[in-house]
Amino acid sequence: MSLSFHWFLPTSGDSRGLVVGGHGTPMSGDRPASLHYLNQIAAASETNGFEAVLTPTGSWCEDAWLTTAMLAGTTESLKFLVALRPGLVSPTLAAQMAGTFQRHSNGRLLLNVVTGGEPAEQAAFGDFADKETRYARTGEFLHVVKSLWNSHEPFSFAGEHIRVENALLSNHPDPVPPVFFGGSSAPAGPVAAKYADTYLTWGEPVLAVSRKLEWIRGLAVDHGRKLDYGLRIHVITRDTSEEAWAVADKLLAGIDPADIERVQAALGKSESEGQRRMSELHNGSVDRLEIAPNLWAGVGLVRGGAGTALVGSHAEVAERLLEYAKAGISQFVLSGYPHLEEAYWFGEGVLPILERKGVWQHPNHRPAPPAAIPFAGASSS
Repeated sequence: MSLSFHWFLPTSGDSRGLVVGGHGTPMSGDRPASLHYLNQIAAASETNGFEAVLTPTGSWCEDAWLTTAMLAGTTESLKFLVALRPGLVSPTLAAQMAGTFQRHSNGRLLLNVVTGGEPAEQAAFGDFADKETRYARTGEFLHVVKSLWNSHEPFSFAGEHIRVENALLSNHPDPVPPVFFGGSSAPAGPVAAKYADTYLTWGEPVLAVSRKLEWIRGLAVDHGRKLDYGLRIHVITRDTSEEAWAVADKLLAGIDPADIERVQAALGKSESEGQRRMSELHNGSVDRLEIAPNLWAGVGLVRGGAGTALVGSHAEVAERLLEYAKAGISQFVLSGYPHLEEAYWFGEGVLPILERKGVWQHPNHRPAPPAAIPFAGASSS
């Protein structure tokens, strides 16, 4: 078992409290997402052994491509899991952008393909396709992108939603960036099975996650493919369980009930099956938010998307992560408030435990050089 851990770039802003909104609703933190601050988070992620940072896409955050391109020059080994929406950019241009990013970052690009589940937000970007169409278009988009990455001859494709003629890249990405993809609804499964390298899901109880992975595994077998699986979840980890839950309680106490009502009303209009499942974990209520051991649904009261957090001592959080790993998860995309400080809490508290268990290794640690041996008879003067 070899696990990979990734962190999150809060490009809408950060805070010591829960940042309200996201996924089609306005979102901003009281720590602005300045390039200076995002560089601090990138440096903390690299130092603590996170392989990559996820950069979101949407009307509520900064552009993922431009932001990560700026950060690539200030980091050395950190990779960038860049989110993009297939309906908003040409597949040929996306394939070209990926190749450019790989060359200028020395191969540090990963792609998170986001179909989009908020009709109002999609419309704001000029996309009026329905949900079924968006997923079908995503499949065609990924077919074109992956074909261009591997083709040295002009490539043409005429699908139901996408058409390109004699497309050819002058420079191919090296390496080809792995594709991360998430989706819980019926039309998402076949797209994931056919085109994703890593299937991402949000943090539900282990049994629910296991069932979802079995669904995708079965579909992937039909295409002769084997996927990796990833979990997108928040973390609150401290030296003791009591300290961690005190932090969760403080975050909950800082929530304005009016924000819960406003955000839940907006998220109730979402077409995302994953968002519906997140919302059902708490049903807009502050009662009984620990829905499984150390799994807290409080984040989802005011935040769209990933709405759960693992809360507990470093040892408890490590144990819960291992339970997900036994279900098949090998990639963990994490976040916490504030993202700078929480990267250190997790990196210095949980990752050493997993390293001692032999399931994780710091990607930047190199063996120390052998001690120098002086020449025989050398003078000590």
